Amino acid sequence: MIIEQFIFTIVSLAIFVYMFFKMIKNNDTSYIVILILEAIGIGLNFLGFALYIELNMLLNILKYVLSIIIPGVVIILEVRGMTLIEIMNIARARVYLTVGNDKKAKEALLNLVSKVPDSYKGHKMLAEVYEKEGGMRKSIDEYVQAIDINKKDYDSYYKVAELLNHLDKKDEATEMLFNLLNKKPDMYKATELLGDILISKEMYKEAVNVYQDALKYNPVSYEINYNLGIAYTMLNDFQNAKICYEKAAQINSMLYNAKYSLAEIALIYKELEEAEKRFLETIEEDELSADAYYELAKIYLMKGEKETAINYVNTAIDINSKKIVEKVRKEPLFIPIMARISIPFNLENQEEKETKLAEKEIKAKEHLEEMVDITRHLSYNDINLLKKNAKEKNGRNINLENIEKQSDERQK
Repeated sequence: MIIEQFIFTIVSLAIFVYMFFKMIKNNDTSYIVILILEAIGIGLNFLGFALYIELNMLLNILKYVLSIIIPGVVIILEVRGMTLIEIMNIARARVYLTVGNDKKAKEALLNLVSKVPDSYKGHKMLAEVYEKEGGMRKSIDEYVQAIDINKKDYDSYYKVAELLNHLDKKDEATEMLFNLLNKKPDMYKATELLGDILISKEMYKEAVNVYQDALKYNPVSYEINYNLGIAYTMLNDFQNAKICYEKAAQINSMLYNAKYSLAEIALIYKELEEAEKRFLETIEEDELSADAYYELAKIYLMKGEKETAINYVNTAIDINSKKIVEKVRKEPLFIPIMARISIPFNLENQEEKETKLAEKEIKAKEHLEEMVDITRHLSYNDINLLKKNAKEKNGRNINLENIEKQSDERQK
């Protein structure tokens, strides 16, 4: 008992003296709080020693916590590069954020970065608070300062690019993401954002390169294969798009968007049986079921099976009447059966269902549907020529409109 108290006294006093001189050296009054806590713990020990009484378990634990554990944690954090003022302000900010008081948290962090300008954690937390408030420009400034302090903070690199994209500064975001992927090429979320931006800017070849580089680090990612398929689709490289969509569908059997794209590519190549099979797989997805039934109706009209076509097109209208009726009215194939298509009377009052597809998916889907219309009147010889050109060009853009014009000239 006496030995334990003696050892405790020596250790706690040594820590107290160390903290006192740190306060004097750094001219930092933040240490006063730690010194007060230590004094309370030392006082409890002295009380027990002076009165020859044994402190109960709770007081015994308390004296160790106040005199040794808390200052010990502070010393360890300081050894790792954090100052006491940084520790205390970040702790305060976390408490305020936990209770939902963002204003007080911001005040604590602003106080910190004003006194410790090179506080990495302070700048990063302040950036997160600004982002939460919607102050994207201020958030970018703080993330940039965090990056200047910690060059390997790749998450902050990404956040800056993401915020720049939200501010419609796509060129700056693109440059930031290319720099990030040069440093950390396996960062998928950076690849995904960069690919989205490049596709939105119609820089499809660059998007292909980005996705191909990403596949080196994660070849079994269905997202990367699927996105690569979209990029190839926009380049009219349907052979490579098909390979990517097939791989994506193999990795994730629930990826109905890839199956729908495969069905449309099959229609481009006049492979009706393959297209029918893929559309039948796609009808399980609510988002695509109406379009799939509509396309199946077209296939059965081409095959001369009008009754089946009528059933499919009416099913498509039941699912999404406004969208499908508009497509039916524009499609010459449906003219012979128009009288048997059930068009609702209150069509104008119905709202088209909101899509859950991403912008790039909508873009690719509409492009494939347009290409199906363009290639519809091509002969099988023209389609074979299209496939041959696709292989020879190995991913370069294929002008389907020119092929169609050549076909029309031969027919004349």
